[in-house]
Amino acid sequence: MDAVFRALADSTRRSLLDELFREDGQTLSALEERFSMTRFGVMKHLKQLEDAGLVVTRRRGREKLHFLNPVPIRLVNDRWVSKYAEPWAAALSDLKHRLENPMEKVFEIYIRTTPERLWEAITDGEIRSKYNFGSRVTSDWAPGSRLEMSHPNADGLLGEGEVLEVDPPRRLVHSMLALWSDEVKSEGTSRVTWEIEPVGDSCRLTVTHDQLREGANNELYGGWPMILSGLKTWLETGELLTTPGSLLYR
Repeated sequence: MDAVFRALADSTRRSLLDELFREDGQTLSALEERFSMTRFGVMKHLKQLEDAGLVVTRRRGREKLHFLNPVPIRLVNDRWVSKYAEPWAAALSDLKHRLENPMEKVFEIYIRTTPERLWEAITDGEIRSKYNFGSRVTSDWAPGSRLEMSHPNADGLLGEGEVLEVDPPRRLVHSMLALWSDEVKSEGTSRVTWEIEPVGDSCRLTVTHDQLREGANNELYGGWPMILSGLKTWLETGELLTTPGSLLYR
């Protein structure tokens, strides 16, 4: 947490996050044009944001793109802010912005656990319900198999998809069609990629949600910070979060 607070203490770094909030997936050159400082200066600030986990980079061909990773900020909210704030305050921190086509969101988090235990927490329906708004995601997790998301308080399925790639305990790719409302259903099918990489006594989990249309409904990807925060908390402490997002559908 200290690295996150140090990174957010600087106004230039906060401005860089604001710029990525406005338009995610930007190159260094694009960001440099928006600040009255040298390229090296922008690189230095981006490096500190990366070290704090607030920015994640991905290569697309020859370009290196920078993505805002809101998960650490969500963790600050869940562990420091929500205990003092009213439940509706969490809604004020939802990330709502439009991205270049195709829309892509990248989330990264470090969890002190093993790859095997993390894989189980992602693919076991009962465990998944503990941090996924109470919803179960079930499948036999074989390539080509069907995936279903359900909740005991919902009238029907909340989502469905197909398992595209499986490489336990390292990589899982599946499609997802959200069904919890007509608005999200009309957005069509998107793709979710889970990547697990061991780092010392922990794992780096990267979730990429892509193949979304430009300006897609925020409900499709806005819940990821709360889901991953809940996953980390449950695996590391065995406790369940009581933030508004984790109480959805109860």
